[in-house]
Amino acid sequence: MTAAELMAKTDLSQSTLYRQLATLKRWGFVLEVDGRYAPGPLSLQLALGFDMASHLVQLARADMQLLAQQSQESVGLVVAANGQAICIDMIESRQALRCSFEKGRSVPLQPKGASAKCLLAHLSRGVSSALQKTNADGDTQPQQVESAEFNVIRKAGYAVSDGEVDPGVWGVSAPLFGIGKRAAGVLTLMAPSVRVRDRHAALIQMTVVAAARISRSLST
Repeated sequence: MTAAELMAKTDLSQSTLYRQLATLKRWGFVLEVDGRYAPGPLSLQLALGFDMASHLVQLARADMQLLAQQSQESVGLVVAANGQAICIDMIESRQALRCSFEKGRSVPLQPKGASAKCLLAHLSRGVSSALQKTNADGDTQPQQVESAEFNVIRKAGYAVSDGEVDPGVWGVSAPLFGIGKRAAGVLTLMAPSVRVRDRHAALIQMTVVAAARISRSLST
C-alpha cells in the first residue's frame, strides 16, 4: 500500500505514519518498494511463532486433517478478533476444483457466510449485540432477524451458507469451545456448491463431530 492508502486506513497523521514506518522498516517488519509498503521478512517469523505457540492450532490440526481426508474438501480454523473473522489455519482439499479461505485472510465480522454467522452466534451477548448494531446502521429490524437466526444456529450446533461470501462456495461451520464452554472459534468446511448437492447432511455431520472432538481436547 502507498503511504496515502495507509493514512486513509489508519487515520494516522503523515508525520506519525512515517515515523512508525521507519521503525518497522528498521526492524524488518515492513519493506518499501517503489513507494509502496508491504510486510517484511520478520512478519514470517511472527507467523511461524504464532503457529508454534497457538494452543488452538496445535490441538485442532489432527482433526482438521482427518476431516479434510474424510470429506475430500478444504477445512479452515477461523476465529474472531477486532471485528474480523480471521482464518488462522487451513487444510486444502487435494481435488483440482476446490474452495479455500486463505490462511491469514480476514473478512468483516458481519452476519454473512457460515464462519462469521457461527462466530457471531456464539460470541458473548454484549460483543455480539454491539457488532449487530454497528452492522445494521441503527435499523432494529435486521437485528431482530439476525438474533432469530443466531438462536437457530446455537440450537442446531452449526451454520450453513451457500454463495453468501463467494459465489459457488458452500460452507458449514461448527463452534469450538474451551474451558467453561467459552467459544474459541469455529471449524469450517468449504466446497464447491455443485459438488455437495447430495452430501449436505453427511458433510454437516462430519464437521460437527470433528468440532466436538476438538472442543473436548480444548476443555481438558
